[in-house]
Amino acid sequence: MSLTSSTIGRKVAMALSGLFLVLFLTQHFTINIISVFSEAAFNEVSHFMGNNPLVQFVLQPVLIFGVIFHFIMGFVLEIQNRKARIANYAQYKGNASASWVSRNMIWSGAVVLSFLGLHFYDFWVPEINYKYVEILPLNPDRYYEELVHKFHDHLRVILYVVSFVFLALHLHHGFASAFQSMGVNNKYSPGIKKFAVWFAILIPVGFIFIALFHHIKAL
Repeated sequence: MSLTSSTIGRKVAMALSGLFLVLFLTQHFTINIISVFSEAAFNEVSHFMGNNPLVQFVLQPVLIFGVIFHFIMGFVLEIQNRKARIANYAQYKGNASASWVSRNMIWSGAVVLSFLGLHFYDFWVPEINYKYVEILPLNPDRYYEELVHKFHDHLRVILYVVSFVFLALHLHHGFASAFQSMGVNNKYSPGIKKFAVWFAILIPVGFIFIALFHHIKAL
């Protein structure tokens, strides 16, 4: 029996893919925050990541698969939950005790997915075009300027900020509930929940700071 053949299995699979994406988010933030402190260091790290075969041909496809898999599982589980609520409408009292965030994970996830589409359009597509379509010569000093250029536009910065707010909402419930879905319920659970809450706040706020920093600096 595969991991995704049952509702519990799908929840576990979604939790694992979510935790994997949390690791990527942490790594992505770590690289991007460098741009605030050192243009040279950001260019160096970005050039290494952008031209490392392991990153480009192994980790990047795994990441793309993880994103697609996570959101497909999310939509599948949402459809199942809606069907279950309809089938048991007479007994179902609604998620009266559940938070607004937990009841609307599908919508916060949809906003984050839309943002990822914009983010891929802004950075991944030009990178693919630069290296594999136009086949331009390597330029280890181009990354900082490409990043800053994207944050010149007021509307794009607003979209980024709003998207990171929804990311915070999604993480606020999703991070901690991932451990619950995997059956983690012990003396460390309260600490994990507190860490998840702080992570859900600090990482999106950090990304917002990066976007606003470069936008204001460019004015």
